[in-house]
Amino acid sequence: MNIVTSKNAAGIISTGRALPVSRVTNFDLEEIMDTSDRWIKARTGIEERRIITNDETNSKLCTRASRIALERANLTPQDIDLLIVATVTPDLTLPSTACLVQAELDACNAAVFDLVAGCTGFLYGLNVAEQYIKNNAAKNILLIGADTLSPVVDWRDRNTAVLFGDGAGAVVLGKVEDGSGVLASKMFSDGTRADLLYIPAGGSVRPATMRTVKERMHYIKMSGPEIFKFAVTVMIDSTLQVLEMCGKTPAELDYLIPHQANERIINLAYKKMGLKPEQVLLNINRYGNMSSACIPIMLDEAVEQGKFQSGDLIAMVSFGAGLTWGAAVLKW
Repeated sequence: MNIVTSKNAAGIISTGRALPVSRVTNFDLEEIMDTSDRWIKARTGIEERRIITNDETNSKLCTRASRIALERANLTPQDIDLLIVATVTPDLTLPSTACLVQAELDACNAAVFDLVAGCTGFLYGLNVAEQYIKNNAAKNILLIGADTLSPVVDWRDRNTAVLFGDGAGAVVLGKVEDGSGVLASKMFSDGTRADLLYIPAGGSVRPATMRTVKERMHYIKMSGPEIFKFAVTVMIDSTLQVLEMCGKTPAELDYLIPHQANERIINLAYKKMGLKPEQVLLNINRYGNMSSACIPIMLDEAVEQGKFQSGDLIAMVSFGAGLTWGAAVLKW
């Protein structure tokens, strides 16, 4: 567990996003597996998702999203001191995706690294970035949440294949006035439950062999019912904890940005917190679960739509493989 409170010195300066061109609808999935649009929408709220094709890659999506965020912040890549890519689907095992993005951007003055925390990666990255800014170790930080899950989804397994999509969201963080920015953030993990959501092969314990490929061990395996119960509980608990850390209540929230994993999970969580539907920002119907990219992409869409006003109180919460979970509160 890691707890961070702030005197509001660090905040999000700008946002950007990048999505693959190809849309895969539920009706497309009906053609390749035993499922239906009605079944998927009823259980997840998802109608379509974006899937990388041709020469699209994780690092290229990261680069596109980053260029938008940098332009909006009136910064050049050379102004970035630290570049973090939160992802579980790197282009390569070595080097990090962050190094590939650095090269594409020519962010030559930045230290870079990947951060692996499942779908909670963006909020873990926000927590880490805040420390660098608070401690004057970095002035401008580029934080990217990106995943291309379609290559590691088993398209024969309707219970997982219908859930995931690809995308990248980027934010620039820097110093902000006291009373705004990150008010509180908190990270959690429970490695004893790692087997609820994992990919069995591909690491150094089970490198690729004819057997691991034949047995489809390089695809996501998930215990859906257990994850569902876990997710509802931790989304509520972690959101309430970060609100308490900064002396706020759910009634004071203007918006909640939840991890876009399953609409039923989100609905149960926000209703138990006493929130109204208009306070909860969703795009799951159009993109599905993009892992670390969900929250930054939703942030960017909300910014483009002009939803946020100065002084708005925004909570973000996520959960993912590890198991990991976390939440943060921002004052816009």
